[in-house]
Amino acid sequence: MDDVDLNITYIILDGHVEIDKYRYVYFFVLISVYILIICSNSTIVYLIWIDKNLHEPMYIFIAALLLNCILYSTTVYPKLLIDLLSKKQIISYSACLFQFFVFYFLGSAEFFLLSAMSYDRYVSICKPLQYPNIMTTTTVRMFLVMAWVIPAGHIAVPAILSAQAKLCKFNLKGVFCNNAVYHLQCVESRSITIFGVICLLDLVVFPMLFIVFTYTRILIITYRCSREVKKKAAETCLPHLLVLISFSILSAYDVSIARVESNLPRAARLLMTLQIVLYHPLFNPFIYGLKMKEISKHLKRLLCPGKFI
Repeated sequence: MDDVDLNITYIILDGHVEIDKYRYVYFFVLISVYILIICSNSTIVYLIWIDKNLHEPMYIFIAALLLNCILYSTTVYPKLLIDLLSKKQIISYSACLFQFFVFYFLGSAEFFLLSAMSYDRYVSICKPLQYPNIMTTTTVRMFLVMAWVIPAGHIAVPAILSAQAKLCKFNLKGVFCNNAVYHLQCVESRSITIFGVICLLDLVVFPMLFIVFTYTRILIITYRCSREVKKKAAETCLPHLLVLISFSILSAYDVSIARVESNLPRAARLLMTLQIVLYHPLFNPFIYGLKMKEISKHLKRLLCPGKFI
């Protein structure tokens, strides 16, 4: 690369498919998706922010989750859109590692926020009389801080270790920087591998086990309750479970496809890589906007005020 600073290590994002031929088609589709993600998630966050009736722990966690989705998408889409209009799809290695860090830190925060939601539902349904004393403003703030600080601290370690690693490859099989950056290194780092397992356990496996435990407890307790209690539990828990299942499947793919070398065709790899930043950020606002009764009611009032006067 004779037209770039030789003091900076650049990575070629080699996952694009026939970009010269479909450049503007890709750009139009992705910018439309990104605008839809920003608008749909922001609408519900704004609704929760302005409506005092929704200033409850459950809705605060939902707002935090959707805000996390906006930041998560912004980690990928702006750079991707710039690349589509550029002659060369490159990124400096330092910027690549920063994108890697933010992408996985925010992705891990999603599991922590879903864990906080599951605990909130558990206390609300299984310990209703103690709910006001347990889910205080301080408790909610503590959960929110932990949801972002713990993943950030974990993901910072492999990002720093990767910054010190020597590179032998400069072509990344992808359109943004994910776990595939490890394949650029000359020697697979044992430290990164070990800490990667620790991150997987702390940031994904343990939160998921906690969520499964809390929802199992809710299921056992509500099984013996009235139909009205069961209905309330289903209305509030089902959206969280749908989001968890969706994000878990997409995350499992992201980790496996990036860490395992495969002979997938480039087009298939591109489509599968984009799924996690395509479906999930669009899936969340529609699930919470349509399935959560209170949010759905306020959303209809916001969008069609004349019908609810």
